[in-house]
Amino acid sequence: MTAPRLSWWVPVIAALVLLCLPSVLSPYAQGLVAKIMVYAVFALSLELLVGTTGLVSLGHAAFLGIGAYVTVLAAPESGGNALIWLMPLAMLAAAVYAVAVGLLSLRTQGVYFIMVTLAFAQMAYFVFHDTKLAGGSDGLYLYVRPVLGLGSITLLDPAEGRQLYVLVWAVLVATYALLALLTRSRFGHALAGIRVNEQRMRAAGYRTQHYKLAAFVIAGALAGLAGCLLAVKDGVVNPELLSWHESGAVLLMLILGGLGHLRGAVIGAVAFTLLKEFFASEGLVGPLAAHWQLSLGVSIIVLVAALPRGLMGLRSLWRPRG
Repeated sequence: MTAPRLSWWVPVIAALVLLCLPSVLSPYAQGLVAKIMVYAVFALSLELLVGTTGLVSLGHAAFLGIGAYVTVLAAPESGGNALIWLMPLAMLAAAVYAVAVGLLSLRTQGVYFIMVTLAFAQMAYFVFHDTKLAGGSDGLYLYVRPVLGLGSITLLDPAEGRQLYVLVWAVLVATYALLALLTRSRFGHALAGIRVNEQRMRAAGYRTQHYKLAAFVIAGALAGLAGCLLAVKDGVVNPELLSWHESGAVLLMLILGGLGHLRGAVIGAVAFTLLKEFFASEGLVGPLAAHWQLSLGVSIIVLVAALPRGLMGLRSLWRPRG
């Protein structure tokens, strides 16, 4: 089997395995895997910016939080067949904010771009934290989860664990496929060229600002979609979803998995979430669970030091030489 064909079948097989997992998982493990898949969608959205375009953002959580809040605020109290329009609405709201942020932040570069995106995210954080409409620091609750249906027929009810799992799985597969096609298109090649040498791309006639803004908006919309899934899954949202901690966490997922690879984003989301779950479990680590942030930080430092190219770098250990 050739390398390109193998690279195509690996994510397909992984997706099929994920789809079959609920039949052998406990309800807790099923919920954990669903959470990992939501964060994998979030990590994939940032991968388009950081790994593909070379734009390091420290404010990506703003789009996650906006998508989550819009879902709860717009959801009808009676639930009903609302998920079919709540997901596009969450993406649209995040995309609109991404346009505003992108038009201003993309005028800067390097560390200035990082700080401007962080500033916009913190601004959004305090808007939701300090307003009664958004529930203040306590957040908002989604008491009745909306369903996904077609007319009077209910296709998926997120209140049921396995159906929620299928919904999140479908969104993850669709997001991965979309970004895989996007990165292989002319648009994706242009973004890769911008990452390598933006001045050369300008000299070749590309309007790099337009390409970067398009990537920024697409990434923001996908992060908003992840926020919608998170709100539906947990049934509660709070301002911490927009904090710089969340932006830093998803950036760590990419570094941990390996920048420049869609699979790296997914693997990083898996590794980061499982490490966090492990170190926060008192049944597994005992009293150290009270200091899980310290344990998690040390483990990530060790992993990054040992694997500078992330977990995707492990491929070189069994790749044939010659």
